[in-house]
Amino acid sequence: MSEKTVTSPQAGAPAVEIRHLSKSFNGVEVLRDIDLSVAKGEVVSILGSSGSGKSTLLRCVNWLEQPDRGEIRIGGARMGVDDQTGKPLPGRALAAMRARTGMVFQSFNLWPHFTVLQNVMEVPVHVQGKPKAQVREQALALLAKVGMADKAGQYPHTLSGGQKQRVAIARVLAIEPEVLLFDEPTSALDPERVGEVLAVMRDLAGGGYTMMVVTHEMDFARAVSDQVVFLEQGKIIERCAPEKFFTNPETDRVRKFLELEIK
Repeated sequence: MSEKTVTSPQAGAPAVEIRHLSKSFNGVEVLRDIDLSVAKGEVVSILGSSGSGKSTLLRCVNWLEQPDRGEIRIGGARMGVDDQTGKPLPGRALAAMRARTGMVFQSFNLWPHFTVLQNVMEVPVHVQGKPKAQVREQALALLAKVGMADKAGQYPHTLSGGQKQRVAIARVLAIEPEVLLFDEPTSALDPERVGEVLAVMRDLAGGGYTMMVVTHEMDFARAVSDQVVFLEQGKIIERCAPEKFFTNPETDRVRKFLELEIK
């Protein structure tokens, strides 16, 4: 019996729709009844203190963590579950569904035995089955986009942290995802390298990419976001446009957070 084909994005559907999402670890509820909608082309910054559930939320969106309750839809299609049967998606269908999101992690996760160019080409060629010559051309263009074209033949160990993260972003873009997920992409970088990664992310935001970004970079969140979401103990306690969030937050908790983060 053949595996079900993942459907294309539905016209008018949000890029990401999260409804009543909850997730627990060892009896501790990390996410509690999360509702969130992200429109196509929208940038959403997810803020909160350590342990508030931010990274878990992103990992649920692309099914690295399976929610206990609720559902997630990418372009109208349900992530991880067959809508008709309610059963988990089988391997290939799940992989195809996951490919509609691309996640950039804190720790780069580049393959050390591949060159920069090979890192960007690997998944489109060997997982998605795209023609190698076409992928190579696209990969070089993406490396140019993130300012890494001159490093195409080098190996990851020769790169700075900021350079590695820019390659990781190019690698994610190569799979042509509908949604980009960034899990604190600058947190592992030396301070002088943070700006080069944020500059690439600003360009992506300006280019119309749909982005969900977990970050502690307040200037970035204020300048680039369409909406800011604040998590506290696994719940969304504030969600609004960035100007309101940073100048007139509704809750004392957000005001205290901003006092600590913005010096």
